[in-house]
Amino acid sequence: MNEAQARDEICRVGRSLFERGYVHATAGNISCRLDDGSVLITPTDACLGLLDPARLSHVDAQGAQLAGDRPSKTLVLHARIVAAASPYDAGTRCVLHTHSTHCVALSLASQQPELLAPVTPYFVMKVGHVPHVPYHRPGAPAAAEAVARLIAQYGDAGTPIRAVMLNRLGPVVWHDSPASAMAVLEELEETARLVTLARAPLQPLDAAAIEELRATFAARW
Repeated sequence: MNEAQARDEICRVGRSLFERGYVHATAGNISCRLDDGSVLITPTDACLGLLDPARLSHVDAQGAQLAGDRPSKTLVLHARIVAAASPYDAGTRCVLHTHSTHCVALSLASQQPELLAPVTPYFVMKVGHVPHVPYHRPGAPAAAEAVARLIAQYGDAGTPIRAVMLNRLGPVVWHDSPASAMAVLEELEETARLVTLARAPLQPLDAAAIEELRATFAARW
């Protein structure tokens, strides 16, 4: 994906997320690393539904601004995620953060180490473990370091992750493109919605079912 394509794709995904209610107002941000190591990221306080490809922030590999509007305050978090996840998923390029309603609702109600149990096969297959990151203010460098540690912890254990939940803020997901990251986010938010609607104590998939998903679909659980 060249720079022009990445700019258009970030804006397309941002608009799709906004129009379907995954983000609201100026919440959320998207970044994509280019082949030269520089990064496109949505501007600070930008509405994802109204992004202009020409005004996306363009920063170099060290975070210095090259062009566009001022970058999102989550730039450090995005950079740390790509660096930490790449040893386990070499194609990692895109990071996407939203304040998706049902994920945040579960985060407010629970302080469990992981946001969700393995309640559906597609959550296990498409998302995997989602560690719950303790609260830090938006843009805090400590949050970026906490996420990087979790990526290494799960990756070294043989269950690489593609998502974390920032307590009281929202999910962060990453993949090889904006579209792929959006697919992870959609499955994560849909699972959170199902769990919220079900209300009653839920029975997770048992060990045999999860092992079958590992063997059949290479699920990383």
